[in-house]
Amino acid sequence: MEVAIRIILLSGKSALDLALYTLLPVLVVMMAMMKLAEARGLLALVARWLRPVLRSFGVPGAGAFAMLQLLLVSFAAPVATFSVMEKDGSTRRAIAATLAMVLTMSQANVVFPMVAAGLDLATIMMTSLVGGLAAAALTYYLLTRSLGNEGGEHEDHGVPAATGKKSTALNLMIVGGQEAVQVIIGAIPMLILAIFLVNVLKEIGAIALLETALRPFFALIGFPAVAVLPLATKYLAGGTAMMGVTLNLVKEGAITVAELNRMAGFLTNPCDIVGVAVLASAGTRCSSVVRPAVIGALFGILLRGVLHLLIF
Repeated sequence: MEVAIRIILLSGKSALDLALYTLLPVLVVMMAMMKLAEARGLLALVARWLRPVLRSFGVPGAGAFAMLQLLLVSFAAPVATFSVMEKDGSTRRAIAATLAMVLTMSQANVVFPMVAAGLDLATIMMTSLVGGLAAAALTYYLLTRSLGNEGGEHEDHGVPAATGKKSTALNLMIVGGQEAVQVIIGAIPMLILAIFLVNVLKEIGAIALLETALRPFFALIGFPAVAVLPLATKYLAGGTAMMGVTLNLVKEGAITVAELNRMAGFLTNPCDIVGVAVLASAGTRCSSVVRPAVIGALFGILLRGVLHLLIF
């Protein structure tokens, strides 16, 4: 019992230190700035510039906006855009391509806090674009080719209009900061449980067994044996839990900055149980193309992972 209490308290302390002193300051500032940019139409403007390029990969104008929301706001932000695409006549092929792209790219709520630990932001953005567009093209031109224009029209309905222009800049930034606080508060239980689970697995020796079994394979690709922890956490509990475990390992010195960047191609994306469930909740047409979108995303994530291994 004493061991269990010790693990619980240690896990809680680690999770709270991470949430309040690392994640909260970064997310409050970033989400405040992105809320202002979104409301003032800056994201929509950039999306319109990207629209001609993205269309060749099967991604409509609204998909460009979803991409920027993911990269600059959070993994859940594109849900609003997918909801618009559900009703604006976008084809199911276009929705599937956009979903595959979003599932492949890196989410801002995970990336920006990890940048503070040494994650290379420029490389993350570059591989996100390469992998995301490859996933979209594969999904649109091959995996959903049989759908044709089923469930939608030919036309591209463009970028969703910006909202909230009547609010002052200060009010918009406060709202963005409050949303960041809500995100962090909501993430604290998951962080505590994730770190607690990892500590329990360490205590009973399960992690040591996995590390021993996977060490030869991980050595081939330059991963530390302890990488089994964030990888398993990410695909089972989601990106936020993975971030908590990974940053804790970096803080403890179990993972170096170079190793973090090598792993990032496989870790920083919303293609996990939690992320897929949240994004698919946008509507029935979106949920109906989850299977091809996930297959396309897995290809894009593999491409991103290989790029990170080659670069770092």
